[in-house]
Amino acid sequence: MTQKVFLQTFGCQMNLADSDEMFNHLRARGAQKAQTPEEADIILVNTCTVREHAEHRAVSFLGRLAKWKKERPGRIIIFAGCAAQRLGNQLKKEFPFLDIVAGAKSMDTFSALLDKSGLFPPAQEVLPPQTEGLTGYVTIMRGCDFRCTYCIVPYVRGGVKCLPHEQILQEAAQKAAQGAKEIMLLGQTVNAYRDGNVSFADLLNRVSQVPGVERVRFMSPHPAYITPDFLAAVRDNPKIAKHIHLPIQSGSTAVLQAMKRGYTREILLEKLAALKACGMTVSTDIIVGFPTETEQDFQDTLTLVDEARFFAAYCFKYSPRQGTPAAQMELLPEQTLEERLDILLNKVRDLSARAYTAQVGTHQQVLMETENKGRTSNNFWVKTTKNYKIGSVVPVEITRADGTLLFAKE
Repeated sequence: MTQKVFLQTFGCQMNLADSDEMFNHLRARGAQKAQTPEEADIILVNTCTVREHAEHRAVSFLGRLAKWKKERPGRIIIFAGCAAQRLGNQLKKEFPFLDIVAGAKSMDTFSALLDKSGLFPPAQEVLPPQTEGLTGYVTIMRGCDFRCTYCIVPYVRGGVKCLPHEQILQEAAQKAAQGAKEIMLLGQTVNAYRDGNVSFADLLNRVSQVPGVERVRFMSPHPAYITPDFLAAVRDNPKIAKHIHLPIQSGSTAVLQAMKRGYTREILLEKLAALKACGMTVSTDIIVGFPTETEQDFQDTLTLVDEARFFAAYCFKYSPRQGTPAAQMELLPEQTLEERLDILLNKVRDLSARAYTAQVGTHQQVLMETENKGRTSNNFWVKTTKNYKIGSVVPVEITRADGTLLFAKE
């Protein structure tokens, strides 16, 4: 009897890619994907622990699976990813119905974990990962060598491990052959990638040459690795998307040093100017209310945001993560965090509206993701007047902006 697997993924696009990779090992053992938990024999919960809320959601979901497992003998639960790595063996003590715990560091040994459990038949030939939609996600590295004082990721994912570039190109080719027009390269500090003489810039150019690939994107980069060869690749290769999501976290040098981010405000501004000179739009992540943040530090963030003119920003109140150095610091008052976040969000909304309006009158290449809607290279959503083949690239002129949507004539 064929087993059916329901995937429940919490967290970022790297987690989605990890879920697909784990499912591929189950598929090699004859499993198929289920659309709902009710029809599934296996539930794979892939988790995030970057913020406490994300971990809590995953653990709460696991708790509710006790009833699901009782309803049919032989059902299997796999709890995987970053929260699984952090919580470890205590999970099976708290949830005795849990069958397999697969932490984020065990991605390379996931197949062996399945074999060791005795719950699955032997693996047959591992098939190429299945691609759904226009974007093919390809993990190029795992882990992080930074030790930012607020971040749990290096502790649950370990240090940087770059995958062989031949393997990455092969996977990109497989995804393109299955219909992916855009390849998204994934890593915690993705632009730190290096495999022998192959740098991240080299990899971007090589992936762009894969037959069928129209556009190459990547996330999440780190400011320290915005290098001249990377900037040259972005400037000279039209298939590399002209958008970067570059987490800055703060605009204050003092806070950046307390966070151990490895750069200053001045360096950030230099990197941002260099990116914009290459035609890139920039979005970012910002943490408000880090424990050492003064009112002046917050003002430094606001002025940097003004100067950088991000077209989008994900802004968060600082949330302590147990096991990180910053978790030992005294927190700022909640009211201060709320007030600063509100001020920052209002500024970002205004800048975003201006960025969309500034696109009016420009000519863009739109990769169609539905028959009448797609994205530009610099990551703006555009609606067209006519219908087009999904996956085609259409030249348009932007005629109007409405919120976070542009309208075009062809």
